Amino acid sequence: MSIDRLPARVRALPEPERARFGRLFEVDAQEGTCVVPASMRESVIATYGSVEAVERQRVVRVTNTVVWEGAQYNPLRLRRPMPRGAPPARARQGFDPFERPLETTAADVFGRIRGQHCITTSNIARWEAVHAVLIFEPFDPLDFDAGHLRDYFAASRAWAAAARAELAREGQPDAPYFIWLWNGGAMGGASVAHAHAQLALARGRAYATVERLRRAALDYTARHGHNYFDDLRAAHDDVGLGFHAAGLPGFVNLAGLRAWDTWVLGDAFDDALADAFAAALRALVDRAGMSAFTASVVMPPIDADGRRERPDDPAWHGFPFIARVVDRGRAEAASSDIGSLDLFGASVIGHDPYTAVAALNAAEEAAHG
Repeated sequence: MSIDRLPARVRALPEPERARFGRLFEVDAQEGTCVVPASMRESVIATYGSVEAVERQRVVRVTNTVVWEGAQYNPLRLRRPMPRGAPPARARQGFDPFERPLETTAADVFGRIRGQHCITTSNIARWEAVHAVLIFEPFDPLDFDAGHLRDYFAASRAWAAAARAELAREGQPDAPYFIWLWNGGAMGGASVAHAHAQLALARGRAYATVERLRRAALDYTARHGHNYFDDLRAAHDDVGLGFHAAGLPGFVNLAGLRAWDTWVLGDAFDDALADAFAAALRALVDRAGMSAFTASVVMPPIDADGRRERPDDPAWHGFPFIARVVDRGRAEAASSDIGSLDLFGASVIGHDPYTAVAALNAAEEAAHG
């Protein structure tokens, strides 16, 4: 299966599944044509495989009409000549500000949270009032397993609880909206090579992208009588883009923000989600070749154990714990993977999402022998 067969696959769905897909997505495929001059034929064949592949290109456009996110797919774009820089450092070279964090990083006023493989530091150039960095013990962002993710999540839960307790002690308004972020490598957005995550708590409301998703999901339920996230997962299953990782469901998002926009859905910010997210990340790195990424976990307000603080809160009804990762291109790339259309129109994606789901399913099958 490949993305260019998506329109046909949607048309072949039974009526109930096709109607569900139509509540969520619009899909369009068109052919773009050009004429390659004789002077370019040799270089076109060397780069793209054939002149015909360039002169007749199929572009698949997918739009999520609930949250109004979209992607333009053309796998031929992966063959474009791209400038390359130096390979990223996988081991410490020169000064590392996170090598000795007690000496070279600031602490929160309530102290630091230590895990088996990590330690917190207060962010010295913050984008939120309550904002920390979780420094990982391994230097390389690709050096992780489920044990690491469990430890990182546990330390992050402890930090969020301590930070909220400090706000209460100081008589400040609560900041219950926690977000967990991981920029994997320089191409993934990391400003420091040493692997680390960012932790933040917002007050008043969740961050804008999360809030938009929450409100869109509630509106979808009000209009259609179905849980948005249940339908979103089922629609991806219907077209072959669903998977399971360590027992939790997930999918590769058709209307991805970047390539291989992979979601894992959990019930808490806990060990089960850590295991599943680690399994998905390892599959994408080891089997699909992802070398730079941007990841997050978004969630309702949580208690100290990482569960819903108010299980019956209607504002967050049906909203899962979403661990999400996108591919950010070659780690050694010398140019950004984001351009004007990505920012102002729709995401431009060369990677086929079915490549990612094949890797995820193969990894899950291997894990169960």
